[in-house]
Amino acid sequence: MFTSNVGPLDRGIRIVIGLVVLSLLFIYPTSDWRYAGLLGLVPLLTGLAGTCPLYSMLGLSTCPTQRG
Repeated sequence: MFTSNVGPLDRGIRIVIGLVVLSLLFIYPTSDWRYAGLLGLVPLLTGLAGTCPLYSMLGLSTCPTQRG
């Protein structure tokens, strides 16, 4: 469906950042930070999927070149 444009290091960083930001939902369950915690879904999902829509729009890619 989507072309992979997120390299392995970028994917790992996105997953870690997503999990850290998402943890704000559990650390501050009654404050306004819980809504900011939902923003952690964006880097988490793009890291897990291996594709970033913003990278696609800008024509960027952090994937290593494939040798054939």
